[in-house]
Amino acid sequence: MPTLDKKEVEEIALLARLHLDPAEIATMQEELGSILGHFTALASVETTDVQPMTHAVPIDLRLRPDEAAPSMPVSDALRGAPTKNEEVFVVPAIITGTGE
Repeated sequence: MPTLDKKEVEEIALLARLHLDPAEIATMQEELGSILGHFTALASVETTDVQPMTHAVPIDLRLRPDEAAPSMPVSDALRGAPTKNEEVFVVPAIITGTGE
């Protein structure tokens, strides 16, 4: 079974924005290692002659024609917006930059 060391679990927790105490880190080492073990088992299955599929059982998808239709007027789309600027929504910046 693949194992993760403590440092790898701490890095994953940091990326996931999780605070784990030392006992939780030890538990996650075991649990994540077990998950990786399942993926290793799946990777060892021979799938060369297996046809790709989207569902486990056959399903006929009902498709509709792709037809152009009039768009919603901008004034209607912006009607409920808390903040707007001419013809666009104004939203808070989430990415800070060096400026323009």
